[in-house]
This record gives sequence, structure tokens and C-alpha cells, in this order.
Amino acid sequence: MLAGPTGAGKSDWASRLAEVAPIEIVSVDSALVYRGLDVGSAKPSSALRARLPHHLIDICDAADSYSAGRFVTDALAAIRSIHARGRVPLLAGGTMLYFRALLHGLAPLPEASPLVRREIDARAAREGWAALHAELALRDPPAAARINSTDAQRIQRALEVCYATGRPISELQLRTVSALADLRVRAWALVPSDRAVLHRHLEIRFLAMMKQGFLEEVRSLHRRGDLHARTPSMRAVGYRQLWAHVVGDYTLQEAISRGISATRQLAKRQLTWLRGEPAFVRLDPQQSQIQASWIGDARGSLRELGL
Repeated sequence: MLAGPTGAGKSDWASRLAEVAPIEIVSVDSALVYRGLDVGSAKPSSALRARLPHHLIDICDAADSYSAGRFVTDALAAIRSIHARGRVPLLAGGTMLYFRALLHGLAPLPEASPLVRREIDARAAREGWAALHAELALRDPPAAARINSTDAQRIQRALEVCYATGRPISELQLRTVSALADLRVRAWALVPSDRAVLHRHLEIRFLAMMKQGFLEEVRSLHRRGDLHARTPSMRAVGYRQLWAHVVGDYTLQEAISRGISATRQLAKRQLTWLRGEPAFVRLDPQQSQIQASWIGDARGSLRELGL
């Protein structure tokens, strides 16, 4: 496994290892699963994917929902098929919910209720999501602590579980078993030592995406007519802010500023999660030669397996 915050270089590291080792890359990214989300998700190019095997990219239409449960099922299927070819999967990405689902298992949660969700949405329209987050903080403090007050989708789900079961989702999530329990797993995390350098890089990268056609990509998605601001794919960082510009809520400059800020906040949340995961060996991608050292370490582990 190779985890890390957005912009830390995970895709580059994974690709470089795949160039010299018998591995196939399994994406752990909630945006890369969607077709049509290319520029803003920093999706690996089709040419790279044709040369180096990648999995769980472009497997959903942008109008679909994709869950952690579905990810676990798809990831395990990819892992089995890679092993069957005598190769090794490298799970690389930054969607920490997906890593958590693999490493710690999924709780037996109730099915989604359209009626309950409509009621929660109606309350949010009247009171705002911050008010519902405050309610969640009273009902389930651990869940509220790890869910951003603007993350409508996760607030809705956590409250829905509370209403349906009478128990906090954080309690139910403790009673789980890792999907990888029978597999040998090595896990690394790219953790930049200088956050200011990372933040500056994220700004530069976002502006580069704008030059590469990020806004036109969002406009094209908007023109489809079957997507809206609450569609899960359009909740992705960057897409959410540019969508708001396209529908007239923000000026372009404000959308860009908000997108950069949201990207930095995402990186902060990802790093916070990684601090609580001792299984990951931390590597500083800002140190020279660290990538080469990691590749050597990974290849050594593969040689121990006879690969």
C-alpha cells in the first residue's frame, strides 16, 4: 500500500515502481473511479495506463454513486486477479475511507433509506448542514470529530444510521474485520515534512489544472443535464467549487481560491488520518533519494517472495 495526501506524488512513485517491478497498480481514489473526471482528478494518462496496468479507474459513470463497500469488493477482485497472474498489487491513493475499509473492515450498517435522506435534506435546507453536524456531535462525538461540518454526504449517512439503529455509527464501525486479514501487507505513507511547500505545490498544481482545461471539463459535465451539486462525483474537491461557479454561485476567481483552500484542507485531513495509522511506514517525499530508496526496499521485498 502507498498512501498519502493529495499532491504528495503517489501516482509518480507507483508508476516508477511499476516500471521496474512485477506490480500492477490498484487505485484507491474516489474520484478516479468516474469517467469524465480527468483533469481535476489528476487521472493517469491513457497512454500510461496502456503501458502500466492500472485498476479501478474509469469504472463508473459520473452520475453513479460509488461506496466504500463497493470499493472493497472491487479491490479484492483486482487483488485476486493480479495474484493469479503471478504479480503483486500496489494499492495507491489518498481516499482514506477506502484504506480504512480495507484495513479495518466495514460495519454491518443499515441500507440507505430514501425517505430518511429526504427528511435530512429538507432539514439541511432549512437549518444548514452545520446545524446537523452539531446534532451529530451530540449523538456521535467520534464521528463528528472526523467528519467535516460541510461534508453533507457523510453527515447525512451518520445521522441516518443513528436514526435507524439508535446507535452511533462510530460504535458500529468498531465491530469489523479486515478484508486483508489473510494477506501479507506492507504499507507506506508519503508524509511531506514541510507543509508550506506542500501547500504551495497544491496551489501551483490547481492553477496548472485550470490551464489544462479543468473548467471546461466541469462545464462539459454540467451540460450533460443529469448531474447536480449533490451528485457524489461533483462533491469531489475542485469539482464542487468549479461547479458552483458554473451555476453562478461564485466568480471564477472565488471558485479557484475556494478550490485551492479545499485541496489544502483535504491534505490536512488525510495527514491527520495517517497519524493515527501506525501500520504505515512514513516517508518524506521532499527528501532527495528517498524515492529511489523506497523502490529498492520494495523490490527487495518482492525478491523475498521470489518475484
